[in-house]
Amino acid sequence: MTTGDAIVRLACAHAATGQPGATMAALGQALSASIGYKLFTVLLHDPAAGEIRRAYSTMPDAYPEGDAKPITGSPWMQQVLVRGEPYIGHDREDIRTVFFDYELIWSLGCESVLNLPVRWNGHVIAVMNLLHEAGWYDAADPASLLPLAQLAVPAILIMHRKR
Repeated sequence: MTTGDAIVRLACAHAATGQPGATMAALGQALSASIGYKLFTVLLHDPAAGEIRRAYSTMPDAYPEGDAKPITGSPWMQQVLVRGEPYIGHDREDIRTVFFDYELIWSLGCESVLNLPVRWNGHVIAVMNLLHEAGWYDAADPASLLPLAQLAVPAILIMHRKR
């Protein structure tokens, strides 16, 4: 599937019933076909509550929806949540440095990460997290995936309202 095909399928998913699930399923398919992942999650950014909360997960047993993490001043949070810049973690050390639950991540066979901020009206409203084996995202071009991330905005806004 080309990026163009993925964008068309994702945009068409907005018309389907069962939102936001229909859009998130189409997004997961598009990301799987375009770059791949072992684990895909979406965290809603809620600066007023001081947290990011998981709203979608392809591995709900390990990473259930509803779990929250506090927003801190960490370099990762500054880069992704404040500046709205993607982050690539290339190996186990990058995972360990950024995520407190690195051992669980490693146990799932994930040793690299690509975080894509989703922006609306000038603010980061969510972060998409793609995790895979070590080095998987080394050659990734996050800018090429941002249109897919941005097409998730309607679904993410619904998820924010449902909280």
